Amino acid sequence: MRALLVVNPKATTTSERSRDVLVRALRSAVSLTVEYTDRRGHAAALARAAAESGVDVVVTLGGDGTINEAVNGLMAAHSALDGISGPRANALPALAVVPGGSTNVFARALGLPRDWVDGASVILEALREGRHRVIGLGRADDRYFTFAAGLGLDAAVVRRVEQARLRGRKSTPALYFRSIAGQFLFGEDRKNPPLSIERPGEPSEVELGTVVVQNTAPWTYLGDRPINPNPEASFDRGLDVIALRRLAVTSTTRTFAQLATKGDPQGKQVLHLHDQAEFTVVATRPQAFQLDGDYLGERQKVHFVSVPEALRVIC
Repeated sequence: MRALLVVNPKATTTSERSRDVLVRALRSAVSLTVEYTDRRGHAAALARAAAESGVDVVVTLGGDGTINEAVNGLMAAHSALDGISGPRANALPALAVVPGGSTNVFARALGLPRDWVDGASVILEALREGRHRVIGLGRADDRYFTFAAGLGLDAAVVRRVEQARLRGRKSTPALYFRSIAGQFLFGEDRKNPPLSIERPGEPSEVELGTVVVQNTAPWTYLGDRPINPNPEASFDRGLDVIALRRLAVTSTTRTFAQLATKGDPQGKQVLHLHDQAEFTVVATRPQAFQLDGDYLGERQKVHFVSVPEALRVIC
């Protein structure tokens, strides 16, 4: 079995020594090639080239951003290969993820341990046993995502966190809480909610302040605590949505409190949509946009599609 290990050398929870340990362990189970990323988009290019060369498994060591790039590289390879028929998952290399980031939402949603050593042990066992599962993905315009996407307040918070990390701050629950508070109190025009959701054959949902799209549950984690606004979201179904109709201080604070304590917030300002095949989010003015916790700039229109049985995952 041929495998490619894509390593983000800036992964926050690993070191050069731990990477060497992982490489030796993987080489006991597969014929391994190792590549290190050195720029944004590099993991996507490496994964696509691996798929086109017939590699059996792509392994990532990094955070959710590295995984997202690798997934998009694999899906691009499927589109580019001639003569491919049948489910995407059967035509592509399987994906194995070793958690190396600060949050590791995708790996934990798959049931993998948070610690990279334990996660690598599970993957090695699965490789030797030939064990995998097939999952669906989400697609936002031409880019795929594994666990979540968002426009509005959600993505603006991601932008604030990324800016803080570039200034040397560590990714911690406290940083996220401060970013949420700062964006909500000082960065949002709460009187004019700009977002709407358009669905085929359904009336539009309008005057939304933020939209979060989930491909699985939970949406994210704060430390060890899962944040679970749509607990029925699943890799095996369509996309789930939570949106806030307005960002009034009282109702939004109550929603955040529900998210932090029990998840699945309710109330007249909260919109839930479950198991959606496709929809479009439209904004009256440019809004922050994120995929899998990566800030991707501002958008005014994004078309979302559920892509079932898209990828084989080793877990």
